[in-house]
Amino acid sequence: MKKYEYLSHTADAKFRAFGKTIENAFENSAIAMFDILGKTKKVKSVIEKKININSDNQEALLYDFLEELLFLLDTEGLFLHKITDLVIKENSLTCIIEGDDYKNYDLSGDIKAITYNDMSIKKTNNGYEIVVVVDI
Repeated sequence: MKKYEYLSHTADAKFRAFGKTIENAFENSAIAMFDILGKTKKVKSVIEKKININSDNQEALLYDFLEELLFLLDTEGLFLHKITDLVIKENSLTCIIEGDDYKNYDLSGDIKAITYNDMSIKKTNNGYEIVVVVDI
């Protein structure tokens, strides 16, 4: 099963992420977002951060999760390598993110913001499918 695919969009970046569980789909959404800028597989796990997020609904939880990762990139230079121990219960999320300072890698582009435009979370026969558009 593929983790994500990029979709055609006029001005921004759009992707569809997949997962057998909602947690897998959230993880793959984060990887897809960071892979717009560079290859997460090449990033070393030097820095570890725990994240706790509470939101009003699942779409807001996804938005807040991706926004928190983008905030850590912008404020602390944390470029994602992987996510571990991700647990979603109702409208709360906890996880550990691992990565490194983005300055140690050759990245291109910039993600300005996460958007609610076309955002969706769907349960499918194979698990979950998430669609996200980010402003680049």
